[in-house]
Amino acid sequence: MKLKCVIIDDEYLAQNVLVNYIEKLKTLHLVARCNTALEAIATLNTHKVDLIFLDINMPEISGLDMLKMLENPPKVILTTAYSEFAVQGYDFGVVDYLLKPIPFERFAKAVNRVYALLSNVEESSTNKIETSIVFKQDGMFYKVLFADILFMEAQGNYIKVYTTSKSYLIREKLHIMENKIPTSLIVRSHKSYLVFLNRISKISGNKIFIQNYNIPIGAFYKAEFLKKTQDIYL
Repeated sequence: MKLKCVIIDDEYLAQNVLVNYIEKLKTLHLVARCNTALEAIATLNTHKVDLIFLDINMPEISGLDMLKMLENPPKVILTTAYSEFAVQGYDFGVVDYLLKPIPFERFAKAVNRVYALLSNVEESSTNKIETSIVFKQDGMFYKVLFADILFMEAQGNYIKVYTTSKSYLIREKLHIMENKIPTSLIVRSHKSYLVFLNRISKISGNKIFIQNYNIPIGAFYKAEFLKKTQDIYL
């Protein structure tokens, strides 16, 4: 999924910085760059936009005043040189507030936050995502939240499920279990491992680090694994 975005800033050099950053991220597609709030409103009325990078201090109509004029604004990341507007900006429900000059790492982190929000909304609306799964172990059923699962490991005809509090050993094939979990939550790193994306703390070489566990990245799965994780772990 690519997020369609618009830059709204009256400074040409500031626009160029954002354009350069946007081109580096495969999750973004630039729809337009606007010099004024009025130009931006016209663009938003004619294009479907997921995200706007909005400067606050602009002539005629400020960025915050523009937000007041929009009934259903897209996600907003404020880009400004003035830190005193931060609290007021969050009153409008902006996702993030970036102070100029903006480091690329900080920019990417803000975009990833928007991407995660919109990915969850999109998949929830189309697939009606469940938030938990039921495991059967020793004749008993356990309801486990996806948010509590670290990763799963295939062990013959069984899967060992590692969670934040305990582990479960269930009779199931890993590829069948993989089809029961929303794709936005997981990534296959190895023929024997299914990893929950939000639990990855570090990726180094051919290893994934989750809490005290080291999980291998198999050669066959590496390309797909890196493709799925590069937008989150830059």
